[in-house]
Amino acid sequence: MSTTIAAPSASPAPTPARKLSLGVIFLTLYIDLIGFSIIFPLGPDLLTHYLGLEGHAGGLGWLLSQLDAIARALGKDSNFAAVLFGGVISSVFSILQFIFAPLWGGLSDRLGRRGVLRWTVAGTALGYLVWMLSGSFWMFLLSRLVSGAFSGNLSVATAAVADVTSRADRSKAMGLVGAAFGLGLVTGPTIGAFTAHINLLHDYPHLARFGVNPFTVPALIAFVLCLVNLVWISLRFTETLTEATRAEGHEPRTKNPLRAILLLDDPAMRRANAVAFIFSLAFVSMETSLTFLAAERFGYTARQNGYLLGFLGLCAIITQGWLVRKLLKTRPETKVLSTGLLASALGLVVIGFALQPWLLYVGLALLALGSGLVNPASTGLISLYASAAEQGRILGIFRSLGSLSRAITPILAGTAFWMFGSRALFVSAAILSAVAWVLCKRLPQPVK
Repeated sequence: MSTTIAAPSASPAPTPARKLSLGVIFLTLYIDLIGFSIIFPLGPDLLTHYLGLEGHAGGLGWLLSQLDAIARALGKDSNFAAVLFGGVISSVFSILQFIFAPLWGGLSDRLGRRGVLRWTVAGTALGYLVWMLSGSFWMFLLSRLVSGAFSGNLSVATAAVADVTSRADRSKAMGLVGAAFGLGLVTGPTIGAFTAHINLLHDYPHLARFGVNPFTVPALIAFVLCLVNLVWISLRFTETLTEATRAEGHEPRTKNPLRAILLLDDPAMRRANAVAFIFSLAFVSMETSLTFLAAERFGYTARQNGYLLGFLGLCAIITQGWLVRKLLKTRPETKVLSTGLLASALGLVVIGFALQPWLLYVGLALLALGSGLVNPASTGLISLYASAAEQGRILGIFRSLGSLSRAITPILAGTAFWMFGSRALFVSAAILSAVAWVLCKRLPQPVK
């Protein structure tokens, strides 16, 4: 049952000086997702490269020995250790996001979006630069730590979307965020897959002394895109927060992200974050295991899996960039969110029980439709529950929870997939989506 709450009494969000800022925001989000996902298809090759370079000695050897021990304890072969390795690498990045997203969001409330965006984009570029020159596994790990720590530009950019939109248009504008996600998750893996075979060391082996490695080209592309984005922000981005609104943003900073979540005053805000987090667990479980399911059940190759992921991303772009904006003109966010969670649960069940490839695509279409409604609606609700002076902090906490789900789910979902099978995993993900739907029914609809 939905009720209605009054709008926050804080100052209204300032009107943007120019519409161009939305283009800059979209580009920032897009590049962030490219950087996050460009490494998706490279996991096995990364492991092979650094093993060949360093053998089973040192830190990498220790890490793999621990993963091998876990695999043996679960009765699995060494291929399972490789899956766990990919999950660990992904988790390192997401854990840093979890820690730093509320920090960057809170800083942007006090100092303004433009300056903090420049810092985070510059720091992300530094992470890619380190990756370009990662001649050892520890340098590569350092690059992931740096990129993860500075990836708070996602929460800051989302807060800027809230700054430049009215309350009535807030959730529709969050569809822009979702479209950037979908486009980034299509572009990033595509760049990674097509450039992974361009090895500069084949023609210029002497570059190895500078740390150039077989993955320097995808890292270089991401680095250049970050520099372009940094110049664009410096030249064209207009600050979206007024001095008066920034003056209201001097809240005590909470260093522990989990404590920051528990200290949220508004019960509706806590519930909305719980709904988004539970759904994220379900969705990331799918992301982690979809290609394994397709390969195991239908014998899909890497190229066919690429088509599969591309289809998912395309559906997400259409849903979040167009359909959700149409729906939110006539339906409240709580109803759109509820519909999205049910469609997602149905899609996950269809994928789990699909015995033909076309059913797999039907399930993905349903899931893309559902998640395309869930993400803008949940982001919009959380933004509407927050006052203008705390958009960065609150949306930083929201993004931090998403990062937490991406930190813990790859390893847990990978283990569940290999232990209990794909059907059990996808049914469990559908149950999580259904639980989120039950919680969603008690969310109040904010007044616009």
